[in-house]
Amino acid sequence: MNPHHFGREVRQLRETRACAQEALAERADLNRSCPGRIERGDVVPSLNTMAWLAGAPGLKRPGRVARCGTRLAA
Repeated sequence: MNPHHFGREVRQLRETRACAQEALAERADLNRSCPGRIERGDVVPSLNTMAWLAGAPGLKRPGRVARCGTRLAA
């Protein structure tokens, strides 16, 4: 899964859960602009950030994001 695909999955998940980028950034202890940059595929998040986003508290994730996070955390 490339950064653009991962970013699209994160955006879809976030929007489905009606979570603002700012709220996601706060929960993940990220810079406020970071979720948007990840969603656009402008940056490649660290493995820790990817794993956290794949299992973000309060954001039940679809299988594709969860599988990505599981592979990265292994």
